[in-house]
Amino acid sequence: MFAVISATVRLLLYVLWTLVMMPVYSVALLAGTGYRAISCFYWRMTAEHILRMKIVVRGRLVPQRPLLCVANHVSYLDIIALGSFVQGSFVAKAEVRGWPGFGILARLARTVFIDRRQTAVARSRSQIADALRRGEPLILFPEGTSSDGNRVLSFRSSLFNVAEQDVDGQPVTVQPVSIAYTRHWGVPMGYGLRPLYAWYGDMDLATHLWEVLLEGGFTVEIDLLEPVTLAQCGDRKALARHCESAVRRGMNGALSGRPVVAPVPVAVTLPEVAASGSKAD
Repeated sequence: MFAVISATVRLLLYVLWTLVMMPVYSVALLAGTGYRAISCFYWRMTAEHILRMKIVVRGRLVPQRPLLCVANHVSYLDIIALGSFVQGSFVAKAEVRGWPGFGILARLARTVFIDRRQTAVARSRSQIADALRRGEPLILFPEGTSSDGNRVLSFRSSLFNVAEQDVDGQPVTVQPVSIAYTRHWGVPMGYGLRPLYAWYGDMDLATHLWEVLLEGGFTVEIDLLEPVTLAQCGDRKALARHCESAVRRGMNGALSGRPVVAPVPVAVTLPEVAASGSKAD
């Protein structure tokens, strides 16, 4: 009963928190300044106080721009985790527009929605290029769908086509990012518990979010891996394979307790995460 009461209170707090922050974010967006920092603050507080999510970040975002971050996709929770410290935009499938609550937040955050119909490919590519031109990191989930959290699915090379062209004369830097859900209340999740936080298949969004609120107390480990350019790999398909391999190594390292990235300080982190960015128990 206590878990139900706690989850209900935190859900109501999330609604209130969102209603308070949306006007603040909208004003900053119209003014053209500070909106990304506000977005990070919003997601960081949501993670810490609403979802009881602990985020461990290893590595740094590279300074090169334009920058495309490519990550494995486990759940909508990935967006909250990455959004808490990456001041950038997400690339999402067009269907996200219609998600209750999240669709509105995604539009406010200037998410680039990809329409996979052949007739809309050119327009989607142009929208991605425009987002990169703004100088903000663009976050892409090239698996095209989410997994059960225990493995990395194949990366779709077609989603890397933006890296084939320069943006304002500069090549696109691609930084692989691995996401792993590793602990439940400080205890290693294990293969069977991890899908509790993964959102995949035909799972209902509202039901899944309620279960996450009931459970809470989980750790997400994010590794910012070595960047690469298309020129270094040769072509788009080789770039996709390289990034997929790097992300798989990063995720497997985090799940096994042997991360591939050495802990370093990060610019933005949650209060529970030590300044060194090292793995918390």
